[in-house]
Amino acid sequence: MSDTDIGVEDEDYENDDFRDDYEGDDFDEEGDINTIEVPTARNVLEYLVKSVVENPDDVEVEVVERQGAVTLEVTVAEGDMGRVIGRRGRVANSIRTIVRAAASKDGSPIDVEFVD
Repeated sequence: MSDTDIGVEDEDYENDDFRDDYEGDDFDEEGDINTIEVPTARNVLEYLVKSVVENPDDVEVEVVERQGAVTLEVTVAEGDMGRVIGRRGRVANSIRTIVRAAASKDGSPIDVEFVD
């Protein structure tokens, strides 16, 4: 049986410093490379939503990554959700379209969710 067979562990694997292979990439505190940042999309989304609502100080945008997909979750004050969604969801869809275009600058496809 050779070292390449399934079930045989490489003793040096735990000592490998994989960060050298990804020089210039961002790592979080635990060394996780899967953390994706989308600053342009996040800033555009926050600006647009704050422009629409009555209580801009209550707008929160959270970046959530699930299984490689990035979602921007927006929370607004209780009475402002209707303003953000708009009639038949037109405002929300417009915001999503603009933010997705901004996300292309970040190089990451994103989705926008408005959380109650």
